[in-house]
Amino acid sequence: MNKIQMLTVWLKLNKYLSSGMYFTKNWNKLMQISSSTIDEQKNGLNHSRIRLLYFLLFLSISAGNLAFSQEYNFDFKYHNAGDIRLLVTNEGTLFPNWESVRGLINCEFPPNSNEEHIGEAGIWIGGITPGGDTLVSSTSSWNPWGNIKEFYPTAEPWDTVWVVTRGDTAYIPYWPGEEYIGFSDQDFVCRYNDYNPASLTVPDHNPLYVDVIQTSYAWSSELLNEMIVFTFYVIPTKWDLEGVYITYWADPNVGYRSTSLSDFSQDDYSLYFDDLKMGAGVDAPGGFDGDTYSPIGFQIFPRLADELLAAESINWTFDYNESQGPPGVTPAYDNEKYRDLMANGQRKEDQASPTGSHFVLSFGPYDLNYKDPDDATDADTDTLIFRVGLVMGEGLEGLVKNAERLKQLEMNDFEAPFAPPNPTVDVITSNHAVDFKWDKNKEIVETYIDPYRGDSAAVPFEGYRLYKSTYSINGPWTLLAEYDIPDNPFFKNIGLEYEYTDIGLLNNVEYYYSVTAFSKPDTVGNFPSNESSRSNNAQVVTPGAEIQETVGKVAVVPNPYLGSIDYSSYNPAWERPPPGRPWLEQDRRLQFINLPAQCIIKIYTSAGDLVETIIHDDPETGFEDWDMTSYVVQAIASGIYLFTVEDTRTGKAQIGKFVVIK
Repeated sequence: MNKIQMLTVWLKLNKYLSSGMYFTKNWNKLMQISSSTIDEQKNGLNHSRIRLLYFLLFLSISAGNLAFSQEYNFDFKYHNAGDIRLLVTNEGTLFPNWESVRGLINCEFPPNSNEEHIGEAGIWIGGITPGGDTLVSSTSSWNPWGNIKEFYPTAEPWDTVWVVTRGDTAYIPYWPGEEYIGFSDQDFVCRYNDYNPASLTVPDHNPLYVDVIQTSYAWSSELLNEMIVFTFYVIPTKWDLEGVYITYWADPNVGYRSTSLSDFSQDDYSLYFDDLKMGAGVDAPGGFDGDTYSPIGFQIFPRLADELLAAESINWTFDYNESQGPPGVTPAYDNEKYRDLMANGQRKEDQASPTGSHFVLSFGPYDLNYKDPDDATDADTDTLIFRVGLVMGEGLEGLVKNAERLKQLEMNDFEAPFAPPNPTVDVITSNHAVDFKWDKNKEIVETYIDPYRGDSAAVPFEGYRLYKSTYSINGPWTLLAEYDIPDNPFFKNIGLEYEYTDIGLLNNVEYYYSVTAFSKPDTVGNFPSNESSRSNNAQVVTPGAEIQETVGKVAVVPNPYLGSIDYSSYNPAWERPPPGRPWLEQDRRLQFINLPAQCIIKIYTSAGDLVETIIHDDPETGFEDWDMTSYVVQAIASGIYLFTVEDTRTGKAQIGKFVVIK
């Protein structure tokens, strides 16, 4: 193996491992090389050296990840209870930081539209220390040397993104009293700070020493499903802070997300609605991305409780930059950020030219006390609380309408009628069919209480719906069945049922189902019927025949595999890239079917060279997928391929072949 060959293999492996595929194929994939019977000098490559390269890369990346995890414990989740699919991280950002997450849409609305709305977004906190230093810490911002992030979670295993549903209890170590009770249909809770080891490695960063606890609420209810509400708790941990300002910085990239990562963001513009305290990113009609359905708004609700600051004393600033990319609107130094963008007090005129944009919306000042634990006379530590509403809607008119509704709901602490709890669903798969039963928690679902209804209905529950999708776990959905309470003036009066069988399905193909519960409409309060979240209760279901007793009937599908066919366009899709990115070579799919519970599959070229080894060990699944890449992570070429399948329990073997035409 010469130096050029070694370098080529190294680069391929490094690209594979760093791309995120490593985390799905991992160590077992790498170590299959060691157990394979391969010719050590085949094709001029010394495979023992390849194994060594794999091993060294595994160690180097594992070591890097270990050092990384010792500094902070990165996590992210997607809100999907309502119609907005939003990525939230425990760094305080609404966009990812790991390449394994790249390529997905950060903020999709409407569902399954592939319409993006966020490039980057997050809060800034600025203030003056007892020593007179003016400092600003940001979850995300642009400056002359790129995107700078200064907030990170700790390395504690519980410093993740917690997910809690309405009425459920989570014991979160940093939450006051540790007992957190779910408020919406999908709560996220996380915490981050600007002074942990990862923060202190950021160039020119001087921390304010603040903790931020962040919650976010998403609802399935019709009047709330086009908004997500964040609540931020800012807590000083080292010293008193004066002149504290809060900024929400957003880079709205509004448009249809194709393979391009930037073209769709070049014709956006920024607006400010002073009466709503909302900045908005709007896509101009036409252009590369056509006409989009919804702009995006960020609406701020400062804290007025405890008289930290009277409403009339709040100083507001709105500014934007008419371009995409750094340095943009953000100055390089903290005192300039604070002076020009946080405490400026100016509201810039709405942007006239759709040339791309990112904006800041700031408010303050507040004085925050830090309680000195050694001073018994010192006042308790202040916590600055504020909310940010992320709002969508049909066009600018729909956006403003939802923002006005959110303003009223926030004043009432979101006291609006809500949906019943989701039913618990049991799923039983069989040959070309799947059975559903959802009576396990029917007493809880059908007797839930909603104190916010105008009609004061003692039993607001009305019925169940069963949905199916062949596209993704987030829909689009087809209604299969609806069952409701009979003999009342609402809906179809079919009567309640608790089971359903869907037949005529393809085996070994993923389908998606969701069973929801819905309420009666509130005719007194003029609220529509509320339905529990489809996405929250969605399940991936794969029907199939029972596993085989042994080998003998193993086959490959499709056979032949034809590269001219778009298998991702099938309904249901045979090859399915993750949401938000186009099909790639790594999404190819061959399937070995009719497998016994434990077996080893080996794939060879027609010349007898080993291509890949697959170990199947699953007592419930009689198939195994293959992405058509070899053990050296190389896509296979057209040709005739042979396979052997050995039942590891009985030693019985089977030989077969398949054809690939690309």
